[in-house]
Amino acid sequence: MQPVNDFKIDVSISEQPDIIHWKVKGGINSPNLATISESHKELVVSFSPTVEQQTNCTACGEDGLNGNLVIVYEVFRDDSLGDLKKSDGYFVHHFAPSGLPRIPKNVIFLIDQSGSMHGRKMLQTRAALVHILADLATDDYFGLITFNHGIKPWKRELVQADEHNVGIAKAFAREIKDGGSTNINSAVLEGARMLNENLRDDSASILILLTDGDPTTGETNLEKIQQNVREAIDQKFPLYCLGFGHDVNFEFLEKMSLENNGVARRIYDDSDADLQLKGFYAEVATPLLTDVLMIYEGGDNLTRTNFNQYYNGSEIVVAGQITDNSIETFSPQVVASSGNRRLEFSERNASILLTESMSESNIRRLWAYLTVKQLLEKQLMLDGKENERAKIEALELSLKYGFVTPLTSMVVTKPPGENPQVLHKPREGKNPPPPPRGHGRRVLHNPLHSTFTSYARSAPDLLLLSDSQISGQMDYPRISLRTQGRIRGKTYIYIYIY
Repeated sequence: MQPVNDFKIDVSISEQPDIIHWKVKGGINSPNLATISESHKELVVSFSPTVEQQTNCTACGEDGLNGNLVIVYEVFRDDSLGDLKKSDGYFVHHFAPSGLPRIPKNVIFLIDQSGSMHGRKMLQTRAALVHILADLATDDYFGLITFNHGIKPWKRELVQADEHNVGIAKAFAREIKDGGSTNINSAVLEGARMLNENLRDDSASILILLTDGDPTTGETNLEKIQQNVREAIDQKFPLYCLGFGHDVNFEFLEKMSLENNGVARRIYDDSDADLQLKGFYAEVATPLLTDVLMIYEGGDNLTRTNFNQYYNGSEIVVAGQITDNSIETFSPQVVASSGNRRLEFSERNASILLTESMSESNIRRLWAYLTVKQLLEKQLMLDGKENERAKIEALELSLKYGFVTPLTSMVVTKPPGENPQVLHKPREGKNPPPPPRGHGRRVLHNPLHSTFTSYARSAPDLLLLSDSQISGQMDYPRISLRTQGRIRGKTYIYIYIY
């Protein structure tokens, strides 16, 4: 981004529990340029580098800022049922227990090595994979499968992540070469076979796929691939799909992940792609619970209540309505597995947990946000009348609460006297046009819930207009982003500047 005379980013974070740890990092904050003011429950970060500082930071150059500003913070958590808030018949439950032992994991990495991964993509993938292998715990078991038109397992079965095996796997990863076409079907089925043959009762199994393109050889029918994968995994473990760049068919990966209890994440083809890969793995590196079921006796219109796995540093959020607004009959409970143990989190008197209230509009908006997000995911997996019904319901809630979604639009008015240029949203399968000189591209991103994405990136998950505000235009010299975080636990806020 071209240096400007007046550049500023403000991030305001407010939490109900105490903020006990925080850190500001990232290439554009080196050396430490951000100023921080804090209290027990609030954190305000201001970043306003001078023109000279915009060209002298670690991630800067003659063209100015080119990197990210990362804010990491953590709040006080205990091992109880969690934090519940209520307002006028609605509730929100944040569940993030601490003090739980980690569960050993079985993980297989499926790495696309087709010709389209040539160059920086492959270099960054190799670097990230070597780093991830070094982070495996010694009681983990792992496997590596590279694929192009054929599949090339490093080993035909999972091996323990001891020093010897990890060392050999790193050497293998460093030698991965690109070339050939893309056989996603065979790669995922082989990974599922290996995990199914090595399931351990006291462990959590994970399948991670990284690819940058469509299936071009072997089985290429997308619906048939999705069916094959569903049958092979059979709800036994999650599939996480990482789509590298804008050429990937992300909708195909997203549907395949959602059908198998996972999520899909786009990895942007930028200089920090290896950090994005490492960051995703960090989110799923430490499983703490499996088969998590959230139970709310006296609750109705609930958002998602069953979760395949819960990871360290993450959080489970459920919202809903309290039947007849009766706190006396409302009883929350969580049951889950930790290794071979079955755990129960509950409170005899739920009213004790519901003494603090958020504003009615915030509680309802959060319930509506989660509901719309899950309806959009459900729509992706449904056909016919059920698909249309989910679409209509999501649209009605989006319009009622003012959410920007793939079903709605956002209108940005031009300030009088200004002539700002507009960056168009990139289309699937096409590389985005380079921004005109002087443009800033910015993304505010949380690894758990993406609340704002600028049009310089892909379409936003959802934009909560009352919580994330933008002042200034893309080429206007002053930019200010403000957000109030509502994800408890260890939260990352990324702001990308280009």
